[in-house]
Amino acid sequence: MPFTFTPCPIPGLYEIQPKVFGDRRGYFFEVYSEKAFNDAGLTMKFVQDNQSASTGGVLRGLHFQKQHPQGKLVRAVSGRVFDVAVDLRKGSGTFGTWHGVVLDSERQNQFYIPEGFAHGFYVLTGSAVFAYKCTDFYHPEDEGGIAWNDPVIAVDWHAAAPDLEPVLSDKDGLLPPFDPAGTYFDRSAVWQGK
Repeated sequence: MPFTFTPCPIPGLYEIQPKVFGDRRGYFFEVYSEKAFNDAGLTMKFVQDNQSASTGGVLRGLHFQKQHPQGKLVRAVSGRVFDVAVDLRKGSGTFGTWHGVVLDSERQNQFYIPEGFAHGFYVLTGSAVFAYKCTDFYHPEDEGGIAWNDPVIAVDWHAAAPDLEPVLSDKDGLLPPFDPAGTYFDRSAVWQGK
């Protein structure tokens, strides 16, 4: 099997380790295989690939789309990032909780985040290139977000970045706090009980 799929503590999240073939010339690995993912029970369909480059200390997030929620398969193409998913699936047993994974281009590990989560990451190295496959298209008018340092969700960014000094966009610096009574997705019933 070209991948190892490890379920995370929040149902639906997976850390994925591809099998990397390397020698003195370099390396090769499969980033994604529909067959291997389907065999593991991950039957999502990806429709868009995105890539960003960030300098060290950049924190992007926590973002989501309301009417067009996106599942994401994310990885660090270069550098290392602390990647975080927050469960916003109303009715799930883990609503309002988070899980983080350090994505490292040397390990080539990946993180699958299904629809119904907010997502963000912090760059741990001098720079990083970050890639993600998405299950729905980007709709700028549909963006939502939660403050990266919300005290209720309480993401422990310092666990991966003891010297945390986040560089935020103006927009991310103004994101609202988490509302435990809020409904974050217009199609939230899709994730009831998952």
